[in-house]
Amino acid sequence: MATVKNLIKEVTGASIGWGVIMIVLGMLAVILPFATGIAVSVIVSWLIVVAGLAYLASAFAGRSAGAFIWRLLIGLVYVLGGGYLGLHPNLALESFTIVMAVIFAIEGVLGLVTFFQFRRFVGSGWVLFDAIVTLVLAVLVGLPWPSSSNWAIGVILGVNLIFTGVTVLMYSVTARKALGEI
Repeated sequence: MATVKNLIKEVTGASIGWGVIMIVLGMLAVILPFATGIAVSVIVSWLIVVAGLAYLASAFAGRSAGAFIWRLLIGLVYVLGGGYLGLHPNLALESFTIVMAVIFAIEGVLGLVTFFQFRRFVGSGWVLFDAIVTLVLAVLVGLPWPSSSNWAIGVILGVNLIFTGVTVLMYSVTARKALGEI
């Protein structure tokens, strides 16, 4: 009979495995940033195509001619645009990279605004720190664009996977150790 302790041991074991996989994938992404960026671009492009196909399918559920035409047009734009980007992954990678730089810039500015609204509260310095780091990322990715497309998405994704993997691994090991103390 499965006990709660055995179930927790199984779950933490799977979680430890997942954390290790994330760390390894993160290292590969950092080592091969261009290949990672191309892979991400192709996957996202084809997800856009799938979303377009869903729009096209939903067009037939439209209750009026206007709704049908609108969904049909949106679906066609998604399918054609996503297909074009999927067939031209370098263009997709450059596009996604500049969008990422713009998102970082906007997020950084909004972080600064948030800091100035809450600067009198304890811990608000972390909001400022995050805003500055995000703005630095925007500059590091945006200024050398389009050449930053060769590394930015792959490295940022890789670093994120490594940190998330380490976090999952540490939480899981801690939970397993705590289980041994029960």
